[in-house]
Amino acid sequence: MEKFTKITAIAVPLDRVNVDTDAIIPKQFLKSIKRSGFGPNLFDEWRYLDLGEPGMDNSQRSVNPDFVLNKARYANAQILLARDNFGCGSSREHAPWALEDFGIRVIIAPSFADIFYNNCFKNGILPIILPESTVDELFQVVEAQEGAQLTVDLVQQTISSDDSLSHNIDIRFEIDQFRRHCLLEGLDEIGLTLAHSDDIRNYENKQKEITPWLFNTR
Repeated sequence: MEKFTKITAIAVPLDRVNVDTDAIIPKQFLKSIKRSGFGPNLFDEWRYLDLGEPGMDNSQRSVNPDFVLNKARYANAQILLARDNFGCGSSREHAPWALEDFGIRVIIAPSFADIFYNNCFKNGILPIILPESTVDELFQVVEAQEGAQLTVDLVQQTISSDDSLSHNIDIRFEIDQFRRHCLLEGLDEIGLTLAHSDDIRNYENKQKEITPWLFNTR
């Protein structure tokens, strides 16, 4: 998993409440268990005017010009501003896979569905919970100024703006310190286990001496 320390990037405002995981990545694209390749179909039913199916050439599809991710000013966005209850619905891990594959590294919202929130951390995405009034402020700033960029610093736990923004942003966010450590070090559950590989190996070797019959392969 890629480490997360600090990014400065364009923020895209998705002004919808209760965005569920089927909207994030529709069910017909869940046939693969690989973590890559889902980005082109992120928010598929909103990004395109036709019905998407696996294997389609997305470059030949008609895009919805009114959908925010299709607007040129938000090209290459890595920060997603969202509303209440983002990631609700089914527990599919494909949802954070699609967001990460598209390039989203941070999601800021007043609230998240619990399972989606946990899955974000496991896939290198930083979900940040802020008061609704603070999220409103960020929406206003990002929508008012084209090319607006925010800096999200996980080390300092801050969200800030650069000199290009007329409105100064200086926000501190809270995060569970264990999850913060995992993101900073790029550790998912497998990585956490492998970090103790020497201890695991030593334990197995000791068990072979104590209970050799358990390891008899004949």
